Amino acid sequence: MQHYFIDQELNLGMELTLPAELYQHAIVVLRKQVGDQFELVDIHQTVSIVTVTQIEKKTAQVKVVEQLDQNAELPVAITIACGLPKNDKKTELIVEKGTEMGATSFIFFPSQYAIGKWNKQKVAKKLERLQKKATSAAEQSHRNVVPTVEYRENLAAVADGNYDCRLVAYEEAGKTGEKSVLAQALTNLVTSNSAARLIAVFGPEGGIAPAEIDLLKAHGFAICGLGPRILRAETAPLYFLGACSYQLELASVD
Repeated sequence: MQHYFIDQELNLGMELTLPAELYQHAIVVLRKQVGDQFELVDIHQTVSIVTVTQIEKKTAQVKVVEQLDQNAELPVAITIACGLPKNDKKTELIVEKGTEMGATSFIFFPSQYAIGKWNKQKVAKKLERLQKKATSAAEQSHRNVVPTVEYRENLAAVADGNYDCRLVAYEEAGKTGEKSVLAQALTNLVTSNSAARLIAVFGPEGGIAPAEIDLLKAHGFAICGLGPRILRAETAPLYFLGACSYQLELASVD
């Protein structure tokens, strides 16, 4: 069943007119007919099943027929912060696949070893495109939330956030056999009694500079390894999210 997001509150039995973008995709592209159903997620992250009740030229009416107790979100809000990859394709891959794997937000920033650069005049357009990627991926994976995508001008601006857990994935730690920091951090989050916020920082293709590691440590970040293999810039955050999903959703099942 198709899954879309709508910027309003939905209640059982209410009728509404589809926004133009949803009309275009559901009615024009997918050729939904009267009586067909799909899912809408409202501003409270509630998933509702709606039925198409009327179709006119450029508009369509739907009715909320069921509200689901459905939550596809990770139990911890995870922010993925990445030094700028060398091209837009890699950035888009991180956002698209990271959304499918449960990230709550993404931050991109210029770092010392980064090859990629963002023209300040093009930042807004890049973020708009990436936000669309996140929305599409959230619809495809039936998320309750569309992740946000941000750009910060430096690593210090990334580090200054309100988080319960701060990690930086550092390949040098993996090379020396570090293997307990990530597991222990996730175990602590599983046993906490409240919703937690985690941020994980990843370097670009050139890695994270020692001075950047020092800055992050000064802001309370713990250094973690992701195993002995060297991962690509776009692979590391996805590997991390997979590990989080296992520890927070699968291994913790009673």
